Order: sequence, then structure tokens, then C-alpha cells
Amino acid sequence: MEILQFSEVPSKVLDGIQHVHKAVFEGQSLKAEKLEGKHNFLAFVAVVDGVVAGFKMGYEVEDGVFYSWLGGVNPDFQKRGIAKTLMEAQHEELKKRGYKIVRTYSRNERRAMLLLNIKSGFNVIKTFIDDKGRHKIVLEKIL
Repeated sequence: MEILQFSEVPSKVLDGIQHVHKAVFEGQSLKAEKLEGKHNFLAFVAVVDGVVAGFKMGYEVEDGVFYSWLGGVNPDFQKRGIAKTLMEAQHEELKKRGYKIVRTYSRNERRAMLLLNIKSGFNVIKTFIDDKGRHKIVLEKIL
């Protein structure tokens, strides 16, 4: 497995990211405009045998706080530690860049990601109902 790192929209692997996004998020495409204009954007992409197997991306939300926004692993590659590897690569880079906190949101029905976050040192700091009526869980980890 190769982990690629990008500080801008990863156009050379965007088709692969789209494929993973659709597989993980009920067929929804990742809208390109959602990727633009993110302060200190950072993306990690796992490639296995030339195929995008997973991705993790985020951006700075305030001084010292990075929002780990979006990620997923293609179902064909799950249960191989790819999500954990991507998370570890992200956290190591965030430490190098001086971030103190990484924040993420999850949902109860995304149990595998929720459990990985908790096992990786995240703490639940609050919950809320989003504008689509979904219960969201906010987690933070001190780096």
C-alpha cells in the first residue's frame, strides 16, 4: 500500500476518490466545489496495486484545530487497516504542522469509523442534530 499526500485538491486521483466516495456514501458523488477554498486543505490517499483504496481529507477550522472532514475505504479493501493507516498518516502530519487538536464528526450508524476514532484516542465532546435531521457526534483528539 502506498499513501499519497496532497496539499491541494488531488486531481490526479480524483476519479478514484469519487469511486470510493460513491461506494461508501450511498452512491453520492463528491461535489468538486465542496473541495475548493478549504484553508490548509490536506488529503491522504491509499493506493493498492494502482487502485485508490481509500482517502482521508480535511482542513484547518481555527488556529491549532484541524477538521478531519471526509474519508472512506472502498468496501473491496475494508478490514485491512487502511482507515487506521490513513488516520495515523494524517495525525503525524498534523503534529509536524503544529496542530494541537484534530476534530471530526460521525454518526451512530457509521459504527466502524466511530469505533476506530474512539480506539485511536478521540473523545466525544458533544452531539447535535444537523439540518437534515441526522444525529451527529463531535469527537476531538489532542495530538
